[in-house]
Amino acid sequence: MDKTEKETKVRVVRNQKDTVFRKLFEGKPELLSLYNAINGTNYNNPDDLTINTLGSVVYMAMKNDISCVIDMRLNLYEHQSTVNPNMPLRDLFYIARSFEKMIATESLYSGKRIMLPTPKFYVLYNGEEEQPERRIMKLSDSYVTKDEEVSLELLVTQLNINDGYNTKIKESCQTLREYMQYVDKIREFSKTLPLEEAVDAAVCECIEEGILEDFLRKNRAEVVQMSIYEYNQEKHIQLVREEGRYEGRQEGEKIGRREGEKIGRREGEKIGRQEGEKRINLLNTRLAEEGRVEDIVLAAKDKEVQERLMKEYQI
Repeated sequence: MDKTEKETKVRVVRNQKDTVFRKLFEGKPELLSLYNAINGTNYNNPDDLTINTLGSVVYMAMKNDISCVIDMRLNLYEHQSTVNPNMPLRDLFYIARSFEKMIATESLYSGKRIMLPTPKFYVLYNGEEEQPERRIMKLSDSYVTKDEEVSLELLVTQLNINDGYNTKIKESCQTLREYMQYVDKIREFSKTLPLEEAVDAAVCECIEEGILEDFLRKNRAEVVQMSIYEYNQEKHIQLVREEGRYEGRQEGEKIGRREGEKIGRREGEKIGRQEGEKRINLLNTRLAEEGRVEDIVLAAKDKEVQERLMKEYQI
């Protein structure tokens, strides 16, 4: 591959704002199937569903994956390959912006109550870190001061969609089931092949086996680029978190020696780990949102590059 081809390929990945998951469910029939599978409903008219997925919103140009309204019920879906305890906070931004758009022509000072669709928040998790089949994440878990009565709460249901988990949901939604089969094939092939070859092999095998066949034939080149980008991001975040834990342990040991061997180390490791992960994850998020894939990889490998980028972003 010559220099021009490499530069073109990098630009394709850098500008990639979509994901395979989002593209799979951008159509109403597929999204309605996902809605029915998760909610245990049996709506059968895709035109009854309104897609209201947000573009870049409010904070750090974040985008939500998928959201839709049917029968005055609003579901927001996020797909995650890494565990993210901040999803309730992110969904708070999303729902606030969604409601703002919905009532743009209404007056908040009117004597008439403004009626809103009932929201539900879901994270579909398919990462390699061990997680339960279902768990609830609460916005209040992020509050420093724990009051008996919580004035503002937001609950996010994380559903593990890996093999062996939430089988009923995947059986009810063919697209979701086949998406996970595709992801599993990439992970399996990547154990013995370079990433690009692994993704291409996964696409070929899925087409041969009738898994997402029409979708992959129609969008093959785009899906390959999206998958490479997503997989690289997933691995990078894992690497960053490992580095953050190491820095946390180092800082924790210093605090632990000052505070006392037993109590000090425990608290110090916690504070140091959180601070280290916070800075590195913030840098990773900033770079990812701007599509700076090359800088993400360089920062993970080179401490000096990482510090330079942190200064650039004033982290």
